[in-house]
Amino acid sequence: MEKKDIYEHLAKIYLDASSKKKKKHIKDSKFLRNSCLISIPVLAVLSVLTYNIIQNHRNSRFEVALYLQNEAVKINFNFDPAKKEVYDLKLNQLDLSTYRGLVFSAKKTDITDTVNLKVEFTTRFKERSEVYIKNIPSHWQEYKIPFTEFRKIIDWSGMSNLTFTVEEWNAKGKKGVLYVDNVKFLK
Repeated sequence: MEKKDIYEHLAKIYLDASSKKKKKHIKDSKFLRNSCLISIPVLAVLSVLTYNIIQNHRNSRFEVALYLQNEAVKINFNFDPAKKEVYDLKLNQLDLSTYRGLVFSAKKTDITDTVNLKVEFTTRFKERSEVYIKNIPSHWQEYKIPFTEFRKIIDWSGMSNLTFTVEEWNAKGKKGVLYVDNVKFLK
């Protein structure tokens, strides 16, 4: 083989190899372009969905609850000898400092009676604070009481009792039944 033949042979090999790279490069760029055309709308849709989920989460109030009592409790009051009827929940030094309120449902049985309910917390240091719920209806009514309503309690880290009380001077009739249900604390 002569030098000229060798150069032509090498040039042919080089040119064939470079044309294959160009073809591969063209195929890769078409794939990249098609991938971008598909992925950009998909990313846009996912971005909109994510934004909507975040906004819905911010706008809605998710509540985490600690249930104390999920069965209805019957407070059967008869004020002939007694002056009040009490339902007491022992909290055993429960730390409520991360919670923000109390929720419960209540109803009375006598439609004509007017009954008010005293809700009272007691701390481990025997501090007490109460809130009165006026005119309990004869159908189930849910009550949400923020802890800020219990103004005499500052430290919620060691709670002893939660008490529901029907007092003689807060009930029109001398006898009756009041139910309390779904007692829970909300964060």
